Amino acid sequence: MKKLVLASNNAKKMKELNALLAPLGFAVIPQGQLGIPEAEEPYCTFVENALAKARHAAQLSGLPALADDSGLCVAALGGAPGVYSARYAGEPKSDARNNEKLLADLGDNADRRAHFVSLIVLVRHADDPQPLIAEGEWHGEILPALRGAGGFGYDPLFYVPEFDRTAAELDAETKNRVSHRGQAMQQLIARLPAL
Repeated sequence: MKKLVLASNNAKKMKELNALLAPLGFAVIPQGQLGIPEAEEPYCTFVENALAKARHAAQLSGLPALADDSGLCVAALGGAPGVYSARYAGEPKSDARNNEKLLADLGDNADRRAHFVSLIVLVRHADDPQPLIAEGEWHGEILPALRGAGGFGYDPLFYVPEFDRTAAELDAETKNRVSHRGQAMQQLIARLPAL
């Protein structure tokens, strides 16, 4: 088993990524298990934040590191919450408060178009000059009320027309296949034999 450090302490994200990588012979270790604190995310783009997180975890662990920076971009809000998705309603992080703020900010706006973005970066070591970078987008719209009990984050508000369901109503296997993170991971997985 090849070891990879996941530059995140998000248990649900860890579960999604482990399901995709375990069959390929990768053991994903959450950075918290190694005593690595979360990295700063000072940038306004997903790619810069993901790269900073991956380099931070690789530097402190001495292992290859994988980082995902993802978020929800809502057209009527100029792309917000974007890179601030996890902390949209402030600290401490709260999915419920983030969803409430999103609905309040959207109000009765007729334009409900939105998409999730996932930027995944894998560095072989902290100073890797050629990190593997993969990106996925998942398009849908924001519902006026929560629907579904699965997933996390904005999933209960994110309606996917092709399935006539919210992301929170999809089974894990389908979500892992079609979501922004699933798309980015498939791109990354295609390039992993190069490691």
